[in-house]
Amino acid sequence: MGEVTLYHWEPNANSGKPMLALMEKGVKFDSHYIDMLNFDQHKPEYLAINPQGTIPAMTHRAGSLGSRVLVESTAIMEYVNAEFDGPDLMPGTAQDHWRIRWWMKFMDQWLAPSFSMFGWKFFVGPNALAAHGQDKIEAQIAQIPLPERQLAWRKAVFGLFSEAEMAESGRRISVGIRMLEDELTKREWLASDQYSLADVNGFNLAYAMPLSQPHLANDEVTPNIMRWLRAIYRRPATRECWKLGRTPMASRVAILEQDYIPPRDESEGITSGVR
Repeated sequence: MGEVTLYHWEPNANSGKPMLALMEKGVKFDSHYIDMLNFDQHKPEYLAINPQGTIPAMTHRAGSLGSRVLVESTAIMEYVNAEFDGPDLMPGTAQDHWRIRWWMKFMDQWLAPSFSMFGWKFFVGPNALAAHGQDKIEAQIAQIPLPERQLAWRKAVFGLFSEAEMAESGRRISVGIRMLEDELTKREWLASDQYSLADVNGFNLAYAMPLSQPHLANDEVTPNIMRWLRAIYRRPATRECWKLGRTPMASRVAILEQDYIPPRDESEGITSGVR
């Protein structure tokens, strides 16, 4: 086993953030795939690493200082940037650093939960049920050690979100996309004049917006977001990162190979692939 091991699922959202940060820094790591839809994250061997049963997690054998276990994707990214040689992903002035952290917090607390709710209801939950069936899923959820995680998983897998919750998530996504588009009129990258952790964080959350929210994110309505997403997609580290995907989810990033993505009706969005 190498010095760094990353326990992750698909190269998107939370798992993709430290994965892409490691690759941008040029840090070699052992990739340990956690099949989230098979509940690998709640098996004893993983709980021995992260008792919370959440992914991703990273271990780092730091010489005489011993082995470290790191959890929470954004915090792992900051650790990776500070601990290892390679391009600085927290570049610029103190104001730039503030802006990078501001956008990462906004992504994590405002946009990510809303995208997650839509993703679970229309993509991840239905695919998990199709692969395993309700009885097996119920049995696996019952084995999750933390009651609050059981509740969260049951709600997510079975799509038990209220109409009010879905409507509020939709509103937040719409507001967030407008904020991103406005910010990206100011500079090439999201939070600094150089590529940063804010871009890593944002890409892993927003790469599929032209598929999931085609009425909100496209080359006519959000040209700056599309420019930004394509620029990150062209980076060698991004291409290598997405090669680690194992499910159809990873193929969604290929939409960014299109030179022009027109606006589409809302009904052609996230639900269209699971009908």
